[in-house]
Amino acid sequence: MAYVAVTGGKEAIEQSLKLLEIFRKSEEDLSVKCIRENMGLLIDKIMSEAGFYSEEYAALALKQCEGSVEEAVFLLRAYRSTLPRNYYSNAIDTADMRLIRRISAAFKDIPGGQILGPTYDYSHRLLDFSLAEESQVEDLQSKDSQAEETGEQKETSGTPGAEGLAEEVSGEDIRCQRVTDLLKAEHVLEDVPQDDTPPFDVTSNLITFPAPRSARLQTFARSDAGFLGGVAYSSMRGYGAVHPTVSELRSGYVEVCVPYVMDENEEICIGEILVTEVEALVPSHTESEEEFDKMTLSGGYGLIFGRNENKAIAMSIADASLEKPGDTPSQDEEFVLTHGDCLEMSGFISHLKLPHYVTFQSKLDRVRTKEEV
Repeated sequence: MAYVAVTGGKEAIEQSLKLLEIFRKSEEDLSVKCIRENMGLLIDKIMSEAGFYSEEYAALALKQCEGSVEEAVFLLRAYRSTLPRNYYSNAIDTADMRLIRRISAAFKDIPGGQILGPTYDYSHRLLDFSLAEESQVEDLQSKDSQAEETGEQKETSGTPGAEGLAEEVSGEDIRCQRVTDLLKAEHVLEDVPQDDTPPFDVTSNLITFPAPRSARLQTFARSDAGFLGGVAYSSMRGYGAVHPTVSELRSGYVEVCVPYVMDENEEICIGEILVTEVEALVPSHTESEEEFDKMTLSGGYGLIFGRNENKAIAMSIADASLEKPGDTPSQDEEFVLTHGDCLEMSGFISHLKLPHYVTFQSKLDRVRTKEEV
């Protein structure tokens, strides 16, 4: 907006916006539906950082801003700020998640089995040139063939993972108990008392430090995935005290319910959302061999919109890191919570493109004066 004050600024801005529209459009129009159905992981990333669950609007924002994640998040947050908040949903019990993927790095055999689900973890990471000529018809035929093969595997294989995957393809709901329940039964996992304090809303209130854990988790859920990954990576490399084991990673659908207006003891389900949840475990005492005899475990927690596994794991590490006192960057609450917001981050960097004529000329005059002296 500061450029309006420059001579010819208004006309230049109008021409810039026209040129932007020319760059955005292409000969082959990309529909919002196509973006939503083919860019699922990108859609999930944008919804997470925007704190706004709408695949349709996330796809629309992506189309409007040529695929820029920062701009799409900006658009969604701006739109979100115009919406009324009619209800507060009840707390979601993720133990009742309708699973599409569920693994544990802590145990090989877990009740319900390891459900691999859709993931790139086991792919070869080789560029598939055949996708350039892939048609929609061929894609549908391939999916039907995979469903038939998986159905046959269910009849011949007794492994939980194969059966779970077959159930997923066949449309049956998969629900499993938590892995941490096994550790609680052995009394090696620290029991955290239930906190009935209303969650802190970072979108309506200014964070003060030390911040409540609910404010931390909400801030992490909306943080830039790259920044949060960097914080977690620094902690695991030694600039922190956390190198966890993923007790359980699960992705699936959970119901969102609100209190019934006529009876607060009743609730109404208003829909489902896809989330990724991670529980990471960290030894509470690992300073000496003797302490392993009495080792207890504490945990970090991550919950993210959509299929966003690396960010959910990074969130659990950052959460656990802030629970441990220390002077490393990943344990500095104010540093981690203040600098992770992608919108504020990109906005502060982008403001450098605005005119700084007065401040720069002032600095330049001081240098010139000093040279003359």
